[in-house]
Amino acid sequence: MTEKEVVAAVHNIQSVVHLVSTIPQPTIAAVNGSALGGGLELALATDIRVGAIEGTYGLPETSLAIIPGAGGTQRLAKLIGPGKAKQLIFSAARISGQEAFDIGIFEECVPLQDVVQTAKELAFTIANNGPLATKMAKQAIDLGLLNDLETGLAIERASYEKTIPTADRKEGLLAFKEKRTPSYIGK
Repeated sequence: MTEKEVVAAVHNIQSVVHLVSTIPQPTIAAVNGSALGGGLELALATDIRVGAIEGTYGLPETSLAIIPGAGGTQRLAKLIGPGKAKQLIFSAARISGQEAFDIGIFEECVPLQDVVQTAKELAFTIANNGPLATKMAKQAIDLGLLNDLETGLAIERASYEKTIPTADRKEGLLAFKEKRTPSYIGK
């Protein structure tokens, strides 16, 4: 590839990975094995990550005289803090699943054979909640992280207000009162 083609390819990859982060519904990555470079960057674009204890993870691009180009420098720093992100990226470190969990890359870290099932169980748990409320909560968290606390709280209030007139809210409160499982319709 020419240098111009590389620039275009990286831009396209970054755009696609960014699209994952803008999906309004919760997203879960089941990282079923190792993820280095772009694979980890894709996982970082999701809301929740389930990894394998046995896996190896990292953004080793600096060992190739390049940098993560699909959002890894930004998402990793926001997720685990700039100091730890710099350490991992500058050193091109490859870390274990347990370490990735310990520093906050993964929300769950399980044996390889349990990764997909754990992610599915989490997805089903989330899917049983009010879909509009879950969407609003994601929006409030994501937009709040881009702003100061006061603005974030205003975003939270506005998101909460959008759930008030919904049929799902009424169903949730009635189901709670009647001690039964709610049946949400996404309206």
